[in-house]
Amino acid sequence: MKRNLLFVAVCLVSFAVGAWAQSGDVALEFGTLSAPSSISTTNNFQQSLSGGTYFGFNGDVLIKHHVGVEGEVAWRTSQGLYGGQLPFRPIFFDVNAIYARRFSRFIGAEALAGIGAESARFYSGAYTNCDYYGNCTNYESTNHFMADSAEEFACTPITTFLFGRKPDST
Repeated sequence: MKRNLLFVAVCLVSFAVGAWAQSGDVALEFGTLSAPSSISTTNNFQQSLSGGTYFGFNGDVLIKHHVGVEGEVAWRTSQGLYGGQLPFRPIFFDVNAIYARRFSRFIGAEALAGIGAESARFYSGAYTNCDYYGNCTNYESTNHFMADSAEEFACTPITTFLFGRKPDST
């Protein structure tokens, strides 16, 4: 519940900032993730974040010339298996500083860097995690700090609201 309220507050503030900003974007994203498997010791299982479809959304606001703030949230649409037994789902969220430049009406580039976190949710069959108010979930979470950077190249618009973009690295 607290996360939902925090998300709504962040969205409202983001749109309020957009009122005096130079420009802003909101986007839905679909993709997959490629990552090396974790290092395994005798006491730990390997957790793979690769494969599967990831769904998310992001938004950015350019505040001064080509510089602004960007944020995004993405999660795996299907559950993976941790150690081949325990269902889990990774959720990534971050906030970045962004530099975005348009070279023409159809071509642009972005560079961004920031911090965020990964929340790995491990699911059980029963609702066991309950708070004082009786709100229960069927998962336990573990959170990990994350730093990221990326360069992106935006290409020709397909329609007014739909366009393609190619991320170079993350």
